[in-house]
Amino acid sequence: MVTRVSGIVSGLDVESLVKQMMAAKRIPLDKLNQQKQTLQWQRDNYREINSKLIEFQNTKLKAYDKSAALNTQTSVVSGNTTALKAEATADANGITMQMEITQLAKPVTRETGAITLTDGTKITSASKLSALTGASATSAYNITINGTEFSFSKDTSISDVVSKININTKANVTAVFDEVSGKFSISSKTYGSNVLSLSANTVVDPDPDTAPDTSSNSLIDLFGLNGPNIDFKQAKVKVLDNTDPTKFTELSFDSNSFKLNGVNFTLRSTTVAGNPTTVTTQSDSTKSLETITSFVKDYNDLISMLQSKVDEERYKDFTPLSDEQKKEMTDNDIELWEKKAKSGLLRNDEILKSAISSMRHELSNKLGDLSLIGITTGSYSENGKLYIDETKLKESLLNNPQKIINLFQGGTGTDGLFDKLITTVGNTLDRIVTKAGTSKFSSDVTMAFKTDSLMGKRLTDYNTRIAALQTRLANMETNYYKQFTAMETAMNKYNSQSSALSGFMAQ
Repeated sequence: MVTRVSGIVSGLDVESLVKQMMAAKRIPLDKLNQQKQTLQWQRDNYREINSKLIEFQNTKLKAYDKSAALNTQTSVVSGNTTALKAEATADANGITMQMEITQLAKPVTRETGAITLTDGTKITSASKLSALTGASATSAYNITINGTEFSFSKDTSISDVVSKININTKANVTAVFDEVSGKFSISSKTYGSNVLSLSANTVVDPDPDTAPDTSSNSLIDLFGLNGPNIDFKQAKVKVLDNTDPTKFTELSFDSNSFKLNGVNFTLRSTTVAGNPTTVTTQSDSTKSLETITSFVKDYNDLISMLQSKVDEERYKDFTPLSDEQKKEMTDNDIELWEKKAKSGLLRNDEILKSAISSMRHELSNKLGDLSLIGITTGSYSENGKLYIDETKLKESLLNNPQKIINLFQGGTGTDGLFDKLITTVGNTLDRIVTKAGTSKFSSDVTMAFKTDSLMGKRLTDYNTRIAALQTRLANMETNYYKQFTAMETAMNKYNSQSSALSGFMAQ
């Protein structure tokens, strides 16, 4: 380490001289830091746009693309309103239905009697398997359900048995333990089928030299699940004649959820004979109107935001400030300067221009159909902004709702406008992810960037070059101080010799 001198002998301000000499040498470093900062700001801009695009795609377009979003039919349930849930679809035919639910659908089930402990008391969900047999408990209990094997240690609780069976999707069953009755049951998740297979696993004694364990290790035997299956039951519904309630049509369904006359039904409980639940369907364009109005606003906002970034003024004279420059400025001046420096970083950006063009193209392809329902574009200077004639749109929703559904959500084998925009936004996100290293799935603006992106690699290169230049400048500064130190040392030596000579001459 070089000792820095203060120029006592020479009378020079060494610190100031070195600082002045290094100022010019630091210009390339300042430029690199400015370029790095500009790139970071640009990447931040991409992340903000990325967030807006994901929000538009996932929380807007995909929600608008669901069938219920453009449904112009609604169901009204009267009578026993808790017995069923009714949701009209777009193809509901408007027929009023009076329904009596005589039986709910039930899946095929295997059920035990009341399970008790060795002393005859009922078990609870917290009871362990070993408590059911006491001292004769084996180390593990096994069962095969629909070909899927399960094994439980003797210390497993009843609630854990239920949980382990239920989380296994291959078994395709639901296990239930009722603490009130003490009964354990296993039911198929598939309605309308009697397929439910329960069997004991085959256990081989791993040690032939020991006496075999003669106690049963089957969960079927332990719980008493060896009875017959209880066959599935179909849901049974009486649909009464609207003109003569004494006449009816009895319908059967494998599940408690079914579609009838364009209405999706979910049965919840049986009803009392002679007290039917009435379901009527009527036109209601409120939801569809809200969906389309919201879409137009969201689309306009997104296009406006993207266009503003493309058109934003770039102030090339306002480069990122260095630390030395900031020392000479007030906080307010710094804020105003950086606002200018950050402006226009995505001006005429190809990714954004392509996104705007692609979305406007999809709208243009549907412009004829859109104008027929009251949606038009503004002037060229408004960059494709959409306008709605609500009166015309309401009439279209009332007179031909299916045409509007096909336009926005598509029909059989065809994509609607929402689908096409989802694809367009997805393609734009792919390009931003590749360039900036953002996430295609998260709108979190604080999420870290991926370093293997194009901009990430450029920033890594900047960091490498900056580090190398900083090392070179540090060595250069050290050499300057060495030279001044050598000069001070030489002058000090000269002064000492001169003083000695003067003293000698004075004698």
